[in-house]
Amino acid sequence: MGWFSGIAIDEFADSIVAELLERFPPTGIELSTEKSAQRAMKNLERILSLIGVYATEHRPGIYQKARFGNRVKWALKEAGYPPSVVELVTHEVVAKMALATRTRPPR
Repeated sequence: MGWFSGIAIDEFADSIVAELLERFPPTGIELSTEKSAQRAMKNLERILSLIGVYATEHRPGIYQKARFGNRVKWALKEAGYPPSVVELVTHEVVAKMALATRTRPPR
């Protein structure tokens, strides 16, 4: 019944949302210089990497992936992100999790 439990996936989703809020505040981020854009990309890569590691280690099922996406989506909406950003970020984090669960961990 562990594949149906949502406690761990909820905690992970909350940690990802906290990272997003810290690194990419709803009020916007500065991207006017090459250095600031590179920093933003590194932050985004770090967040996606965390998702990949979690998905590879925990192998969430379809229910948990959906729960993760839904929790991230509603948290971003409540934080005040524009709807287009909410949809884009939700799609990307769920896609990363889905792709990471397809790969086999090294033996």
